[in-house]
Amino acid sequence: MPRTLRLIILFDGLCNFCEASVNFIIDRDPRGRFKFAPLQSPTGQALLDEFKIDKSAIDSLVLIDGPRAYRKSTAALHIARRLTGLWPVFSVCFAIPEPIRNWAYDFVARNRYKWFGKKDACRMPTAEIRGRFLDEPARH
Repeated sequence: MPRTLRLIILFDGLCNFCEASVNFIIDRDPRGRFKFAPLQSPTGQALLDEFKIDKSAIDSLVLIDGPRAYRKSTAALHIARRLTGLWPVFSVCFAIPEPIRNWAYDFVARNRYKWFGKKDACRMPTAEIRGRFLDEPARH
């Protein structure tokens, strides 16, 4: 897939909160612009390599937007600005310095398994949305 055409969200496929976030995005992306791949999947791993993102430090979502990769709060805000409804208004949060935004993001990321739980395997997408996923979910 050419870099200029990609809008891919990499997410933790074992995290309940991350799965809920993916479902939230799908519901607010009626044009289907976003594609998804678990970080643990072959495509997720290949994209982390391609964008030279340290795999051992990944505890967040990654947005691949053409030739650029965004992480943490910056990725979340770039995603929000493309969703339907009032979500694009959160773009004003770009005015908050990134270290402060990422402090809050990291706090949630560190606690996501404790607060929301963790799966033994990635959920299989329904037939209706399977085409938006770049890999079948990994089994662990």
